[in-house]
Amino acid sequence: MKLVGFFNKDGGTFRTTDMEAYERQAEATFREAGHDFEAIVFPGKEIVPAMERAARRDDIDGIVAGGGDGTISAAASIAWKNGVALGVIPAGTMNLFARSLKVPLDIWQALDTLAFGEVDHVDIASANGRPFIHQFSAGLHARMVRYRNSYSFRSRLGKMRASTRAAFGVVMNPPEFEVEFEALGVSERRRVSAVSVSNNPFGENALLYADNLRSGELGFYTAKPLRPMGVARLAFDMLRGKVRDNADVMVMHPAEVHLHFPKMRAKSNCVMDGELLPLERDIRLQLHPEELKVLVRQGLAAQNDETERREPAA
Repeated sequence: MKLVGFFNKDGGTFRTTDMEAYERQAEATFREAGHDFEAIVFPGKEIVPAMERAARRDDIDGIVAGGGDGTISAAASIAWKNGVALGVIPAGTMNLFARSLKVPLDIWQALDTLAFGEVDHVDIASANGRPFIHQFSAGLHARMVRYRNSYSFRSRLGKMRASTRAAFGVVMNPPEFEVEFEALGVSERRRVSAVSVSNNPFGENALLYADNLRSGELGFYTAKPLRPMGVARLAFDMLRGKVRDNADVMVMHPAEVHLHFPKMRAKSNCVMDGELLPLERDIRLQLHPEELKVLVRQGLAAQNDETERREPAA
């Protein structure tokens, strides 16, 4: 394959990595595996336009993106829209999509896995046409991100501290709002503290990422209006990977969800793949089954096929 690597030097692990050495190792590893490969290191503000330009080229089979979840989400969107494959180097704090793809979290090991791997097809979701690989959310999560962004931090540890402060702030001041939804033939109006729609249902893990990216289903979650103790219980169940067991949470697995916020306040926010965005009053969320091409470990695609035959989607 003809591949181009884009490494965000401002992202997480890469900040403390010798990027010249990593660039050389990446090129050597992919070329050893028989690929035509060029690696380029960019500052964060330049990497997305560079990936967009490359993906439009006729001679490119795929892009390999290295950085945090924001970089990877942007790369996935670009790869999907241009029909090229995506390789993920997990250099961020959470690395949620890499975990779903079972890519090693060590940035050096990831090179071997991708270079000697294979192409698989996984699901990607969209909200009013904007693609996302992890989740769309409004309410608790959006408020926490807004609180976190109001604090200053320059390192991964600083971001984690800011997230902890923000989480505590949300526990003490949870939001409450109305939402109308249509999913699986059900139409309902609810008062909630949180709405979340994920690209494939969350697995039983504390970080809330999908274990299977080819189920053909969204994860649709709403939480009843919560008081501080209820938010604390929900947070505890999240840490245990038991969100679906929380009595305040409704869970559905549709392929499409329509949301309407009838009493939306001015400057309301949502979060898509970690990015805080303005919330639209009407949102159509849908899954695009197996439309994203990704590089995965050799043999993983066949293993996933076998698992799906044994355990059909709910």
